[in-house]
Formats: sequence, structure tokens, C-alpha cells
Amino acid sequence: MTRVIHLLNKAIALQQPGGGFQTSIDAVLLAAACPVKGGETLLDLGCGVGAAGLCVLARVPDARLTGVELLEREAELARHNADLNKMPANIIQADIQNWHAADRFDHVICNPPYLTAGAHLQSPDAAKARAMGHVDADVTLTHWVKAAHRALKSQGSLTIVHRADALPEILSALGKRFGAVEVIPLWPKEGKEAGRVIVRARKDRKTPMMLHAGLTLHQGDGAYTLAADAILRDKKTLFL
Repeated sequence: MTRVIHLLNKAIALQQPGGGFQTSIDAVLLAAACPVKGGETLLDLGCGVGAAGLCVLARVPDARLTGVELLEREAELARHNADLNKMPANIIQADIQNWHAADRFDHVICNPPYLTAGAHLQSPDAAKARAMGHVDADVTLTHWVKAAHRALKSQGSLTIVHRADALPEILSALGKRFGAVEVIPLWPKEGKEAGRVIVRARKDRKTPMMLHAGLTLHQGDGAYTLAADAILRDKKTLFL
């Protein structure tokens, strides 16, 4: 069973499994932080049902999107969602650790599993368990960064969204492969600790790291802030 949700003020209709991993605003925020321009190529690593990549295309319609997804059901839904929204995309079912692109990309985005295998109760839904990181302990953030580095052109950008407490691991994985690192904290509310971060970096660059002021997502009453709402509804970019 599947259900349809809408993103970017109904600019995108997204069909996804009814009981599996559910798309969150992280995918929209990830897309908003990608510095892709018209005519450039974009790779969505672990694209799931296509949410982040399609959100990029909603903002930059003439970007050229490729998605790589391990799970057959999600890859098929990503193809369906691209067709549903009349957005051309090349969706490939493959393991990011073994997949090699024929050509390199201008930009890579990815939303890796947030949890460590064995550290949490495993979801009974196999696809959700894999998407959340309940399984595959041998696939680390370093594997994701290596896959992105392999797929990128020199000077190309990598944009990742992840838990805030994973920032040291992300920076370690980037190592000397990437520079011009930008960290964007995502604050749930004013005065609260960041729960997520977006990290943006450039292959083969040496520019020092930048820490942005970040984005506060919710007001005290739980409604989205004006800045967050402009991204989630009006396709605004995030620190570009």
C-alpha cells in the first residue's frame, strides 16, 4: 500500500510506501542547500522515492538528475514519482559502494541513514530499517562520502543532511578530499540545541570551513518560522 504526500506547496506529488520510511522536511532542506544551476548534473545518492532530487528540479527545472537507490521498491517509486511530476530523472537501482558512474557529476546530495545498526530496535519494515540505519553496520558515513567523491567532478559540491551529533564523523570522512566546508545548523526552536546539520563541501578545494548562523525551524507555538516556511513552501534556497 502506498500514499501520496505533497511538497513545496503542492509543487511535487510524492508517492511513498504507507508503512515504510516516510519522507521528512530534511529532504526539502537538503534540496534547498544544493548549489546546482541550470544545465548542471546532480546525483542523489540513496535517493529513496526521489524526494530530495525532485525538490531540486522544482527549483532548477533544467538540472539533470540521476538517483541511485539500493531497494527495488523505492527505486521503482522514484521512477514513478519522476513521471508523475513530469520531471526527467535517471533512477538506478544499485549499491552506492559498488556503483560507478559513467560520467562525473557537478553536484551530489545525500541523506544517509541517521542511526547506527545495533543501537536501536529494528523496524519490522525491512525498507524502513535499512533507510534508518538499523541494519548494514558496515556502511558508514565514510562509505557515503567516498561514493560521492568518486562520482564528483573536481570542484563539484557535496551536500549532506544528518544528525547534529554526527558532525565530527562527517568532517572526519570529508578529510582532505574536500574543502570549502560549510556547516548549517538546523535549530528546532530558538534556544534549543540543533537536531540536524547540513554540511556542504567542494571536492579538491582548500578554503577554510565556514559555520553559518543556521536556520530555526519552528516558532514557540510550533508553527514554522517565516524563513523555514519560505524554503518549505516557496522554493527558497538555504545559504546560497
